[in-house]
Amino acid sequence: MAEEQVPERRSSRPQETDEERAERLAKQEEVDSRSIYVGNVDYQSTPEQLEEFFHVVGVIERVTILFDKYSGLPKGYAYVEFEKIESVNKAVEDLHGKEFRGREVRVTPKRTNLPGFRKRGSRSRGGFRGRGGIRGRGRSGGRGRGRGRGSGSGVDKARGNGENSETATAAEPAGFEN
Repeated sequence: MAEEQVPERRSSRPQETDEERAERLAKQEEVDSRSIYVGNVDYQSTPEQLEEFFHVVGVIERVTILFDKYSGLPKGYAYVEFEKIESVNKAVEDLHGKEFRGREVRVTPKRTNLPGFRKRGSRSRGGFRGRGGIRGRGRSGGRGRGRGRGSGSGVDKARGNGENSETATAAEPAGFEN
């Protein structure tokens, strides 16, 4: 019987070297250090309106309003990239909490997202975050076994065939006769 050979998967772009990755991340950090996060942005706002609002603190390179990729609706926040780093602090000090199109905007320095970096104690995306699991559920690990039928140990305590037959029969109501 001949072995089937599976062709190697090749990505559409060449593999990035460590040097290229470090260079790309350094550039991203530099851009992020000149950028701010703007929260509580009115849903009908345009990049031009945001640029007009923030131009008082410095020269703006780019305004990005984020949209939901499925519905196409705005998410309610934006990023503004300035030409100089000094504009970031000035924007946070001067415009945080100010009203823009009827809403108080939240202005903070943009944080850099590092790929592969997770906060301590956080789980990966899509991880199970519900309650339960094996912990605290006994040996069966959950529902199903023995539910509504006593302990599931095979001993029928209600009929008095188990070790604790006295306690099972003593629970009869007063005045009950056979």
